[in-house]
Amino acid sequence: MNGIAFAFIFAISFYGGTNIYIAKRLYQGINWYFSGVNVVLFSCLYAFFALALLIGFLPLPFGIDRAMRAIGSYWIGIYVYLGLLFIAADLLILLGKATHIIHGSMLNGVRFYSALAVVLLTAAIISYGMYNAGDIKHVSYKVNFNEPAVSGMKIVLISDLHLGAVKSEERLEGIVRAVNKHNPDIVCMAGDIFNDNINAVRDLGRVAELFKSIEAEYGVYACLGNHDGGRTTGKIMALLEESGITLLNDDYRIIDGRLALFGRLDSRPIGGFGELKRRDITGTIDSVGADMPVIVMDHNPSKIADYSGKVNLILSGHTHRGQIFPGSLVTKAMYAVDYGHYRMGADSPHVIVTSGAGTWGPPIRVGTNSEIVTIVLR
Repeated sequence: MNGIAFAFIFAISFYGGTNIYIAKRLYQGINWYFSGVNVVLFSCLYAFFALALLIGFLPLPFGIDRAMRAIGSYWIGIYVYLGLLFIAADLLILLGKATHIIHGSMLNGVRFYSALAVVLLTAAIISYGMYNAGDIKHVSYKVNFNEPAVSGMKIVLISDLHLGAVKSEERLEGIVRAVNKHNPDIVCMAGDIFNDNINAVRDLGRVAELFKSIEAEYGVYACLGNHDGGRTTGKIMALLEESGITLLNDDYRIIDGRLALFGRLDSRPIGGFGELKRRDITGTIDSVGADMPVIVMDHNPSKIADYSGKVNLILSGHTHRGQIFPGSLVTKAMYAVDYGHYRMGADSPHVIVTSGAGTWGPPIRVGTNSEIVTIVLR
């Protein structure tokens, strides 16, 4: 069995097993208070939510597939917090039984009230997460290049819009308004502009209109992220061009004769970029960097070691900073830098990783923020 098959079987088994656990705990609580609940009907209803995201990718009538994917996206967040909170509740029940605080005759009642507490807490967390995801924060950094020619230049960095995902289009106007508010010299869009399939966007004309309204002295530049890959990459590239955004596919532009801005193709695109392949651009960076500072947009920060000593600043996204707790613990363990401004040493590049302006999967953020970033060069 190869690694991909094993990972798939493990993921399906884990998801199935944890959903059975959650469903059982919910049923125990409901059936204690409302005795006689039909277990088959309850199981079918639960399975509908648990499988909604997968059902949404079936060839269903127009609109139904979108609705199912939306239900499934919300369910991912609900599933995570139901699972975590039920585990915590059951550990407390085990502790109560071990210390004889909870006796056998109390157990069913305790399970009901613990299930009720879990459901209410999950509802509160999801509600907060929905609000927080739409509240776009502003984060700013000052980066010292020791280059008088670029001193005072302002970059606005946005990443991970995931257009086509739930709530993504509704948020775009506010994001563009926030970008323009900061009067950038350059706007950098560091990948995952779309969410796998541009055809999932309801109003591409409105997206193009909003992109055209971004105001930057020296232009708007983008690179492709892993979710910009697949069958619609060509349409994504065409829309960006139509919108006046310069897409850099392992290419660069000289900005006002003062700095070089590179954009990289993502190293692991979902579905590939067609004939486009990530190239080694070390020689180009070396030749350009001899004359002026170099900034690189590379969606995934896992490749920052490739630029050691060769560039001044790396701009990334991708991690979402885990998006929902405890995901932040996972991304922190996976990446040398999963968020913020980082520099290993005096001769190393500055690295800025944004948590992103949008969301992937559940349209919620818990323990992280949606953000735009301003960077002032010194």
